Amino acid sequence: MARSMIQLRQDAERQRIEAYQASLQRVSAAPRPAPDFERALDEVRRQFASMAIRDGALWRPKLKTRDRARLRLAAARHLYALYPVSAALEAIWLDSSGLDANEIALRKTWYIAAAGGNSLYKAGANEWLSRKEVHCFLNVSGAFGFEEAFWFAIVRSYTGDSGLAARLARTKIARTPRSELTFWREVVRFFCEHPASKEEIDDLCDFLGARHRRDQAYSLKGRTLGSLRRQMVDWHRDLAAIERIEAMRRRAAARRGPAAGAQTQDRAWDGSRLEDWEWEPPAKEAKVRGERFFVRQLKTAEDLVAESRAMHHCVSMYAAKCIAGNASIWVLRRKALGKAERLLTIELDPQHRAVQVRGFGNRLATLEEQKILSRWAKAKGVALWA
Repeated sequence: MARSMIQLRQDAERQRIEAYQASLQRVSAAPRPAPDFERALDEVRRQFASMAIRDGALWRPKLKTRDRARLRLAAARHLYALYPVSAALEAIWLDSSGLDANEIALRKTWYIAAAGGNSLYKAGANEWLSRKEVHCFLNVSGAFGFEEAFWFAIVRSYTGDSGLAARLARTKIARTPRSELTFWREVVRFFCEHPASKEEIDDLCDFLGARHRRDQAYSLKGRTLGSLRRQMVDWHRDLAAIERIEAMRRRAAARRGPAAGAQTQDRAWDGSRLEDWEWEPPAKEAKVRGERFFVRQLKTAEDLVAESRAMHHCVSMYAAKCIAGNASIWVLRRKALGKAERLLTIELDPQHRAVQVRGFGNRLATLEEQKILSRWAKAKGVALWA
């Protein structure tokens, strides 16, 4: 049966309405889920349920936010807080990325102790901070992270200048390992006595960190800002020399073929096959108890440049010969009373013949040093002539 024009227009209108509604359903946003309060409570109670001062079931938040971090913080305040605390302490509930499990547990424990009105000093902060520093840490104001607040409290124990303390707390000092606190406290005291810009302190911290890693006994006692600047310039010069030597070593490894090139991550070159040597004088000959002498080979750019710097000679210029296998560099050290003393630098040719033997500033070996070298030469088949 034929449909009238009116019926056809009605069918077309109905199809347009259905298509329009279908389009609306496709582009309209899905309904937002309700805030997951129970999940926030579970995340906050994990590991610390026994320390809660309120029942999570009684939490009646009037929050519209669906942000998980803000919900966690609100849940933590309900479960553990009697008193407000600084943003530096609360930050652990907002973001714990980049922290290991032990550090996360420590910061949450500190928050719970402080927010609950308990002694943060007795809760573990006494391992690093004095009572005065703990008080400052708890009362820090401003945009400080946890580490920055921690170091701000330390700096304030050395200076009454809060501006200087804030500047130091925002330098790279705040990112140093807590296990090296003793050394970096010394650095803080130094910069309290010798103020500098944040940028310069950051640059000097790079140098000081590298120096401390290489020599745990390194100290700032008796140093000035000017002497540190000169040492940093020397350090940058050494880094450039090391990089040149490393590039030379990588090129040499690549020329030797794929097998050698695959070992370029090992920063040492092959060097001589001679083994290192050690000798302890008999008690009647030793100057002090436990005195020892040892000869070892230098096979990395870092060691070669450090020897050149410490002994005031140009042994680092022999890197190309060492990498090519045309020479090997050895050092004579004396160890006594827990300290190692640099005595001599020795160059051997591929036939294990001594080409050069020099001490500090290119001095010649003393008679006593020659006797020790003779013992080494006899033990290892080295021909001495220098």
